[in-house]
Amino acid sequence: MPFPIRVADVMSSPVETIELDETVATAAAECFENDIGSLVVLDDDVVAGIVTGMDLIEVLGSVDNPGEQPIQTVMSTPVVTTSPEATVGAAVRKMKEHDIARLAVLVGDDLVGLVSTDDIVRYVPQVFHRYELPSEHEATDEPIDEATDEPIDQTQSMTAYEQAGWKFECHSRSDEETTVGDRVTFTKTISEQDVRTFAGASGDTNRLHLDEEYARQTRFGTRIVHGTLVSGLISAALARLPGLTIYISQDLSFLAPVDIGDQVTAVCEVVGTFGQNKYELTTDVFDEDGEKVIEGEAAVLIDDSPELTQVERSAVV
Repeated sequence: MPFPIRVADVMSSPVETIELDETVATAAAECFENDIGSLVVLDDDVVAGIVTGMDLIEVLGSVDNPGEQPIQTVMSTPVVTTSPEATVGAAVRKMKEHDIARLAVLVGDDLVGLVSTDDIVRYVPQVFHRYELPSEHEATDEPIDEATDEPIDQTQSMTAYEQAGWKFECHSRSDEETTVGDRVTFTKTISEQDVRTFAGASGDTNRLHLDEEYARQTRFGTRIVHGTLVSGLISAALARLPGLTIYISQDLSFLAPVDIGDQVTAVCEVVGTFGQNKYELTTDVFDEDGEKVIEGEAAVLIDDSPELTQVERSAVV
């Protein structure tokens, strides 16, 4: 039962507009007074163009009388549009395709919103990064030991204990250091007890997670697992990376609910390094059908483990 983040969830609305017969000076005053970076230009209630603050600054610095400069001479047209039901990912692809930072959001011919790169970065910053970073599903080869050309499986005692039913795998490209391409997964079934224990521990006693009759009346139709509890599997996976992994930051998008009793898998892959033992990772969670329920990115610091920790590495067969 996916509920992807849509344009309607992040767009700005209502939209500041200006009529086609207005001047550059009027548009600049509107932007200044309302502290906004753009205006949608209308011609008899039909979207005719978009003018940005940068457009206005360039004109104001180059014309003698901006009070007589028609706005239609500086606006961008035709306007690239989207619908409020489009996914944020689709909106980003359209922005990249047209090399623009804003889309007018229309229902039919009616302007209902404006979505910009700023809007998307505010809510789901990792959406942009995913068009630059590789996904773990894009890799065609297993991580390998560069010395032997064999994949490496790592078994470690980073955790204080394990439980029956928990599964994890940690694959590295090197047996000496964390490198781009290293990947760790953690799988468990989220039980009724997990949900109730988390509710008590966190204080999140939202009836959506605890009261079946209440949950049946919501958009989900049944009780679901706390989103933060599901995302906790990411932390569980990171705890099983070699070394002492410390969170610096985490961005998440919740794409679909998880039912109580479902088995979920967190997949974390190193996709970049900032130097000084700091790394960038994709951090995703999948349900038992392979559907992505959480998409995210994290920055972590990986220190050397205390000497009492043993790490054993062996080739994957």
